[in-house]
This record gives sequence, structure tokens and C-alpha cells, in this order.
Amino acid sequence: MSRLAFEPVDRGLLDGDFGAAAARAMRMLQRYGEVLGADKFVSIHSAHIDGCLYHGPSSIDFVRRFVDLSGSVRVPTTLNVAAVDVVHPGWHQGDPAIIDAQRQLTALHEQLGCLATLTCAPYQRMIQPLPGEHVAWAESNAIVFANSVLGARTDRYGDFTDLCAALTGRVPYVGFHRPENRYATLLVEVPDREASGMPADLYFACLGYVLGKRAIGHVPVVVNLGSATRDDLKALGAAAASSGALALFHAVGLTPEADSLASATNGRDAVLPVVRITLRDLHDALEQLCPLEESEPIAAVCLGTPHFSIDEFARLAKLVDAQASSASVEVYVSTSREIEAEVRRRSDLACLFDFGVDIVVDTCTYLAPVVRESTGAIATNSGKWAHYGPGNLKRRVGLMTMERCVRSAVLGEVAPQ
Repeated sequence: MSRLAFEPVDRGLLDGDFGAAAARAMRMLQRYGEVLGADKFVSIHSAHIDGCLYHGPSSIDFVRRFVDLSGSVRVPTTLNVAAVDVVHPGWHQGDPAIIDAQRQLTALHEQLGCLATLTCAPYQRMIQPLPGEHVAWAESNAIVFANSVLGARTDRYGDFTDLCAALTGRVPYVGFHRPENRYATLLVEVPDREASGMPADLYFACLGYVLGKRAIGHVPVVVNLGSATRDDLKALGAAAASSGALALFHAVGLTPEADSLASATNGRDAVLPVVRITLRDLHDALEQLCPLEESEPIAAVCLGTPHFSIDEFARLAKLVDAQASSASVEVYVSTSREIEAEVRRRSDLACLFDFGVDIVVDTCTYLAPVVRESTGAIATNSGKWAHYGPGNLKRRVGLMTMERCVRSAVLGEVAPQ
């Protein structure tokens, strides 16, 4: 028997007081909550939808039913990446039929009131959830960033519980919505980045990749991480979510719920199991994520997984501006339409286009095949891209620094370290 307690709003949703679409969504969430052992529901401030990425006819059928029932989201709701960049359909190297299907799926979500942000990094928008706010976010890197770096509270939402949450504004009070589940259960010691000699982009990507594998089933708290930018933490979290489905980590002195080790662990730091990640572990991860040989031909450079921030574009601009030649292979950078518009407005970033950068919006290049050259490897500075790209696209992929990616783009082959 269910032990779910319903508040008046929950009863109203189930009884159809907020419309047939919300009632249908709430019935699904009720069953979802019962399976998870929830005792009540809680209101959310926003939702981020991953079911907007076209996987087949069922993607459209699910959303269309809510549209037919005159549904409308009850909280601000953004859309994750699509399966293809419909702004530049000519770049798509896969099945052309997916373009119209993706357009239709996006339009159906918009009819429900979703914002077609089509970005895997909704946390880079001006409006972000506040610490302690409950949200229902899907997309692995968005989940770990919201929980860890923003201090918001979301459990793992995916197709199609995310849309049900948006249509009701309610979610089961389980998982990382509950404060007792957010305390660290694993203490992780890491090598000092300055002493490691590894460039920051490789350090955080490789650390995240190792952390995800070592912390499966745990909420880790990282000590002695030192300084880190939001983009550094983004790279760490995305790699950890890819290698081990990590949804929450703490970093003492850096993340909102870890101003001290005691606060991150609820005072239990002395009894937690300890994992020590060594510099050798990081280099082993790099060898796994970059099997490419120096001077090996490359077909393209793909950056922006997760989507590039404006700060990352500024860093890339400095690197390409220092080059005497433009790229000899394709260079793709994925980002949101909002950030692309800002990049095109800024004169100090015009050198990106002179160099040969193509900005991909609405999707990620490890999902959507855009690289035209069918032979040669792909260079990336993203641990997530290097993890998923080989399997998704059947290509050789190499993780390297952004600076080395730029030099490799000029040479058309893997540049020396």
C-alpha cells in the first residue's frame, strides 16, 4: 500500500482541477513516487527537459498527447539539446528525416510553454536556481552542476518524468531533494593541481573521469582541490557524470554545501571511507581518453561539451589570435543560441571566425554527426566528448588541452604536447 501523503494541490492535480494534461502527468508521477518509496510531493521552481531530444516516434507521441489535452507547464521550463542543429541543417551528415522530426518535437514542447533554449548547460543562462531551491532537471551534466555548484536540489530526471514534473510543478520528495541524502558519504583526496604539472583543462576532465568511477553509489567530498572556476567545475562534473553517473559532489571551500568538511559530511568526516586519487590515476585516465599518436591526421576539432560559456569563447579567441595561420580542418564549437548571439556581437571575438570556427547550436557534436571528413581522428578538450564520441560516432577521439586542439587544427594532425 502506498504511503504517499497528498496535499490539497496534489489532490487537485489528480482530480483534474488543473486540466486533463496535468492530471495525466500527476498520475504518472504518483506511480513513480510509489516505486521510489516517497512519502510526499514537493513543489519545484523550474524544470529542464531532456525528452526533447528525438529518439524515435515515441518521443513525439508522448508529448503530443499532452498537447492534445491542452497542457501547459506550471513552472519555467527549458529544453535540453536536440538531436540535430536545425539552424544549420546542411551540416548534418546523418539521416535527413531526423531534421523535420526534431523540428516537430521542439514545436510540440513549445506549445506546452517550454522555452526552446536547446542547451545542455541551462545554468549558463541569466536566471538560475538558488541554493536550496527544488528543481526537476534532466541531462547528466546539468543535474550534477545544479546540485553541486549551484546548491539547488534535483534528483535524476529523464525521459519522461521531467515533462510530467513541468506540467504539475510537483515531484516526489526523494533522492537528492531530501537533505539527509545530500551529505557526503565518501572522502576523496586528490593531487594538488599546481604540483601535478597538468594543465587545468586536462586536470579537471581527468579528475572528474576518475572520480565518477571511484564514487559510484556515493556522494563524494573532495578535499584540497584548491582554486577552480565554474568552467573547471563544469568539466569535472560532466566527466564524472559520464563515467559514473555522479549527480552530486562537494568540494571543500568551493561548493555551497561544503564551506567546511564538517558541513559537507554532517560531522561524520572522521568515519567516512577514504579514496585517494593519485597523479598516476589522472595520467592513466588521460591515456585512456587520448589514444591518439603525435602527427596522427585529424579530421576535426570539436569543443563545447557541455556547451561553451562566454568565458570559454574568450579563452579560445586568445588562443586562435596567437596563431599565424587559420585552421586547416573543421573546428566546431557547440553552445546555446543565446551565447552564440553574444559571441557574434563582440568584436573582440571576431578572430574566431577568421580562424575558421563554426558554431553549432541546439545540439552537441558527439550526438549529431556534423564532421564531413570521414577519415582521421577528432580532437576535443572535453572529457565527456572523449568518453561518448568513440561509441556514438565510431571515430578515434583524443582528449587534449584547448591550446593543443588549436595547434592541431592548424596542422591538420595531432600537435606535439
